Amino acid sequence: MMNPVWLRTFCTLVEVGHFTRTAERLHMTQSGVSQQVRKLEEQLGRPLLVRQGKRFTLTDAGERLYREGRQIVLSLGNLERRLGEDPAFEGVVRVMSPGSVGLKLYLHLLELQRRHPALVIDYRFAPNADVERAVAGDAVDIGFMTTPSTLEEVSGKPVAREPLLLVTPVDATEPDWETLRRLGFIDHPDGAHHAGLLLGANYAEFEHIHQLEKTGFSNQINLILEPVSLGLGFTVLPAHAVEAFENTRRIRIHPLRHPVSETLYLTTHRRKAMPNRVKTVLSEAMESL
Repeated sequence: MMNPVWLRTFCTLVEVGHFTRTAERLHMTQSGVSQQVRKLEEQLGRPLLVRQGKRFTLTDAGERLYREGRQIVLSLGNLERRLGEDPAFEGVVRVMSPGSVGLKLYLHLLELQRRHPALVIDYRFAPNADVERAVAGDAVDIGFMTTPSTLEEVSGKPVAREPLLLVTPVDATEPDWETLRRLGFIDHPDGAHHAGLLLGANYAEFEHIHQLEKTGFSNQINLILEPVSLGLGFTVLPAHAVEAFENTRRIRIHPLRHPVSETLYLTTHRRKAMPNRVKTVLSEAMESL
């Protein structure tokens, strides 16, 4: 494989036309320039210069190498420059979170992208386990979870708390245990977990979710409250998901004696440096929580 340092020295020499001035431009000695050109000739197995005292002319091979090698040197220089850049408002930033916090964050991050169109938001909604695996596998830059990570590759810290809310049809004014049992439970991917936390803290009768008839299920965070609004059951959801529901006049949110909140954890890859564009998105996200 051709040595890119020797190639750059050769192309610079052709452009400058003088060994001494080439050495000055590249911060080398004149003998160093000569040595690198000779090594390049040896590697290619043919002369590149016809030396005439302090002057030189190019051989056919030298002319061909310069024409094609110059583009390689320019490309390497551009690549080196781009790699050295770390813009705060350009590039793709990959974010993943459970649905409820995503409903709150995504619109804020889209507004950030609207102000800085070169900053591209790639937002995925996923359960905690998928978020954890994606962060560990460097498939996302920022992950939010509602449980602590157990993986060594994932660094996590608590950054916010989100209340869990009991939501019934609007005509269910007194959410005693018998009312909930009669209504039935509208389930979702985190339904058993959320119900266990909130109902377990507020209803002595509650032992497990299977005590309640399941009257519906949705894995789309923005649709879970639709069957509740139609009187088909009740559910337990994080506050951001409830706030995002449009038909609020058709549901009722019940404050309970013992409020329960989930902790939201920010997770990133433990051994990966954070580029400026990711810091920009993270700062916006933290202001929104």
